[in-house]
Amino acid sequence: MMRTQRIAGLTLALLSVTLIDACHHKAATPPTPVTPTAGPNQDSIRAAEAEAARRAAEADAARRRADSIAAAEAAMRNSANAAASLRTTLTQMVHFDFDQSELRPEDRAILDAKVPILQANGQVTIRIAGHTDERGSDEYNLALGQRRAAAAKRYLSEHGIPESRIETISYGEERPIAQGSNEDAWAQNRRDEFEITSGGGNLRRP
Repeated sequence: MMRTQRIAGLTLALLSVTLIDACHHKAATPPTPVTPTAGPNQDSIRAAEAEAARRAAEADAARRRADSIAAAEAAMRNSANAAASLRTTLTQMVHFDFDQSELRPEDRAILDAKVPILQANGQVTIRIAGHTDERGSDEYNLALGQRRAAAAKRYLSEHGIPESRIETISYGEERPIAQGSNEDAWAQNRRDEFEITSGGGNLRRP
């Protein structure tokens, strides 16, 4: 009887130890795996990069267009300024001493500046109008004005400009540019005027 009780007690003790040990060694619940946060979509990245490249290309093209327009406008301004300067040279007047039709040295220099422009622009024709001051008769002044115009034409033709491109006319004292009966006014009125009659729309430099 005693032996049976000891065996039962021992069995109960072993069972208790086994249960306690099982409790201590119970497997822990595995942690829930963390799902990584999804990264940016590659298609969205490519689309954004393509859009940025497109905008950069458009901006670059716009800059090139603006530069091209600016360059064209500058060229047009330069061309217009050059043409205006050439016209000014071609139309610059020469003047004469009282009752004279001979060209003075300073006036020959003015005509010299016209020659290369006329040579470079073979389509240009001009008219030379001779003028006088108010002194003298109408008939005398018309003849004097004609001699003055002819003197300038002769000088240009002697320097290679065909006579067929140069027309002459005299207005005598009829068209003064300075009013007054004094030497200052008379000196301004004793002149040859030069007018471009054709071909002056697209002048080019010599």
